[in-house]
Order: sequence, then structure tokens, then C-alpha cells
Amino acid sequence: MKFRRLLAACALALAATASMAQSIVMASTTSTEQSGLFGHLLPAFQRATGIAVKVVALGTGQAIDMGRRGDADLLFVHDQAAEEKFVAEGYAEQRHPVMYNDFVLVGPQQDPVQVRGKDVVAALRKVSAAHALFVSRGDKSGTHAAELRYWGLAGGTKGSGYRECGCGMGPALNIAASTGAYALADRGTWLSFRNRGGLAVLVEGDTRLFNQYGVMVVSPRRFAHVKAAEAQKFVDWIVSPAGQEAIAAYRIDGKQLFFPNAAR
Repeated sequence: MKFRRLLAACALALAATASMAQSIVMASTTSTEQSGLFGHLLPAFQRATGIAVKVVALGTGQAIDMGRRGDADLLFVHDQAAEEKFVAEGYAEQRHPVMYNDFVLVGPQQDPVQVRGKDVVAALRKVSAAHALFVSRGDKSGTHAAELRYWGLAGGTKGSGYRECGCGMGPALNIAASTGAYALADRGTWLSFRNRGGLAVLVEGDTRLFNQYGVMVVSPRRFAHVKAAEAQKFVDWIVSPAGQEAIAAYRIDGKQLFFPNAAR
């Protein structure tokens, strides 16, 4: 009897080890998570490979910090300058472009400071001059980094209505909707956001609003425990025709949220 129990315990331990070997941790952005994209992509990847992906959704800066600590096997983020620095510092061997969409400036439909148009820099100058309410994520995310670039181009002065929430894209939009504030959002989260209240897209189409996403395997040279082989299988799948088609197929209300552009 004791021998059988020992065998059963060994079998359970082996099963648990095999299960752990077939899962990876991906640090990613709240925009990819809250848009519903991963709920669409990851089951398809698991069916194709048998590998489960555990997503930790953070701002891009925080996701990259996870990679620097070796707390993730894979990064799926959207701040190209920070991603290239991550590779240059030896935390990843390569960055792979995967998909893109764009940022939009949203605000009250009545647009009290008249920002509507295609020039995000001119719009932010008007927000600043009017001291209009503006909700910033303030969380080191890719969206926050882009927003700070646009404020810099606008002269760097944000006005007394500027507020940082230190939160994800969905909560930031909730605050903007409840207070009648302006905010920068990625289009994917905006399209999936249902609590818009009186908000509308006011600025879009500026080429500076382009929003590129990339994926990187955390280097096993830095962290021996990283599941680099399994993580690489995700990279290979997401840049393959199957993965790229899965990205293109994800829609909300018939609208495509992300556009595949892996270099092949």
C-alpha cells in the first residue's frame, strides 16, 4: 500500500513538473489584455503548441522591469525605444515587430477647447492653454510614454487640469468619462470600452499617433531559469501566418483592433 502511494505521489509530481514546463509567463500591456486580444489569441496558441501562457498585464515600463528582474519569460509591449534599449542591454537577443494600431485623443463630445482634428500636438497645446481636465495614465506604460512625447512636442506645459491616475487604460478612460476630461488612448482599448459616457474620438489620423507592438524573449544568458524554448515557440507562432491571421481576425462590432505587420 505504501509503495502504491509512493508511486501515486511520484506520478503527481511528474505531472505537475510537466505542466509547469508547458507554461510560460508573459508580461504585457493593459491595452492588449483589456482589449480582449489575448482571450482570442492565447487559446489558439495553446491548441497549436500545448503551451499555456500566463499573462501579467502592466504598463509597458513595468512589464519591461519584470523582464529585467527575470520574472517573465516573454514580453509583449509597445514602446519601441524602450524595447530596443532592453535588447541593447542584453536582456533579450532580439525584438520582433508583431502588429500595430494607433493612439487617439478622446474627450467630451462637445469639445469645449476645440481640439478636434488630425494634429495631436496642436490639440495638446489647446488643452494646456485652457487648463482643461486631462487624465494621464501616469504608469510608465507605452501609452504614457507616447503621451509624454506629444506633450514635449507641444512645449512641455500641461496646464493645471492635468491629472495622473497611475492606472491602466480602462480605469483612465472611466475617470475621463466620469469627469468630462480629455485622454490619450490606444484604439484597441477604446473600441472595446463600453462606458464611454459623453466621450468621443476627437483627434486621429496624425502619423505621430502610430502605435507599434513588439515581442521579445527574455535572455536565458541573463536568467538561466527563463523558459526560452517555450517562449520562442510563442514568438514563432505569433509572427507566422497563423498568428498574424489570428490578430487580423480579432474584431469588435466588426472593427479590426490590431493590424499584423511581422517582418517575414
